Amino acid sequence: MTKVDALPPGGSAAAAPAVWEALVTSALLGTDRRTPPGSGHGPGAPEALLDAAAAETVRRRAGLRPARAARRPDPAPGDPRPALPAAAAHRLTMLLADRPGPAAGGRRGGAPDLMELLPQWLATANARGFAAPPEALPALLDAARGRTDLRPAVLAFAGPRAVWLARLNPDWRFALRAMPGVGPVPPGSDAEERVRRLWDEGLFAERVSLLAALRIRDPGGARELLASTWAAERAEDRLMFLDSLRTGLDAADEPFLEEALADRSRNVRATAAELLSALPGSALAGRMAARAVTCVSLDRVLVPPAIAVEAPHECDAGMERDGVVSRPPAGRGERSWWFGQLVEAAPLRTWSARLGGRGPEEIVALPVSDGWGGELHAAWCRAAVRQGDGAWATALLGAPTAPEAGGPGAVSLAERAKLLGTLDAEERAAWVAGFIATHGLSEAFQLLGMCGVPWAVPLGRAVVDALDIARDAGSYPWSFSGVMGLAERCLDPAEAGRLDALLATPDESENASPGAGSYWAEAFQRLVTTLRLRAAMAGELEGGREE
Repeated sequence: MTKVDALPPGGSAAAAPAVWEALVTSALLGTDRRTPPGSGHGPGAPEALLDAAAAETVRRRAGLRPARAARRPDPAPGDPRPALPAAAAHRLTMLLADRPGPAAGGRRGGAPDLMELLPQWLATANARGFAAPPEALPALLDAARGRTDLRPAVLAFAGPRAVWLARLNPDWRFALRAMPGVGPVPPGSDAEERVRRLWDEGLFAERVSLLAALRIRDPGGARELLASTWAAERAEDRLMFLDSLRTGLDAADEPFLEEALADRSRNVRATAAELLSALPGSALAGRMAARAVTCVSLDRVLVPPAIAVEAPHECDAGMERDGVVSRPPAGRGERSWWFGQLVEAAPLRTWSARLGGRGPEEIVALPVSDGWGGELHAAWCRAAVRQGDGAWATALLGAPTAPEAGGPGAVSLAERAKLLGTLDAEERAAWVAGFIATHGLSEAFQLLGMCGVPWAVPLGRAVVDALDIARDAGSYPWSFSGVMGLAERCLDPAEAGRLDALLATPDESENASPGAGSYWAEAFQRLVTTLRLRAAMAGELEGGREE
């Protein structure tokens, strides 16, 4: 090998950049066109170029000054919560490692989807107060990074170490602004000062998270913090901050919200009006009630009496200030649009006095003249959801045996799902069970999503009976894959034994789809296996705490 100096004879370190540039030029043009520095022209030039480049690379690297050593990170905070039982820790590893591939032909296969069971496992572990195993934290944070629905449970389970890790890995920075119910500022003697500093200097997402966390612990303090900078905030930021007042909303928020009605942003004004209308005792609710009652009356001339509607003929400045949007969406008439907004914002207690002292069920049962029934009942639905009025929601839902498309007031399934949210868990489950027993599962998915987990026994049995009926009808189970997936996560695991009779492949009738029976057997096998796995997971988490 030909020896080549890193620097030409008599050269200095100052000339090194020129040497490197010359080597690069020779490499680009070719040694036959440009002789490398320190080498002669000829067949040995390419090898000399490579030797010179290697020597120069070593010299360049050796000439770098070492950077100042970075400050060592503070130790990870401790977690005083008890450790997971060994079996539960092993189960967590399996849940986090599961990556199911697509089943052939679109079928779901017979094996449980472990990642779909992770939310339930986390909820149980958090309820038991266990700490996450340190070695599982990276996988937990990676899972939460990809699925925002997992973040609250993952961050609660991971505890303070999640924040510590998030400061070291930008991929997990969501943990810095999404600690559920705790906020980015832990308690301490200087907590008030740190809250103020984060509010004044933090990123927007951090400020939203801080305000939401403070609203849970101290609603009045959160409102005062927001008021302190309200005038200087951007319109889009004011809208997001104002939305946080939904948590813990009470009469003490009314003065601030009344001022927000004069905001220069239309969206902020509309949100403030919506929040005020959710307070039946607010001045805005009273103003909207006064407007709404002029539009609705009881026509006693008719037999039986009927509700008469006279929609407003204009949207004046006062209505606009109180949140009524003057311009209707495409396809809606102005008067019906204004009327719906007035009724929606009026306290529901208004209507008993206006309509002869009747209760919600009697009012909803009254006929409505001139085709205004749909508009009126839809507005009452929105009011019941906004005000959380279970009595009105029950009346508007009607009997679960009513047609799928509507209750007493032709209430849609989407509206029914929202109304169900105002009922307690037992009432909700009973209503949906009755709906499924009458109408089957084709329209039930949205309603089932409103029910608590695990499903009450009557609801779970109504779902299984409906699935059995669908199987006997000879159709493929894929039409019910959404309901089957819900059943895997929501059925009481104690029901697994009752399903064993459904695991056999049934005899196919002449009208059945080819192979449907075996597909149903596979689907029920997956359901039973998943239920038993959920029971095992619960047992592992209930198996005691390691000391």
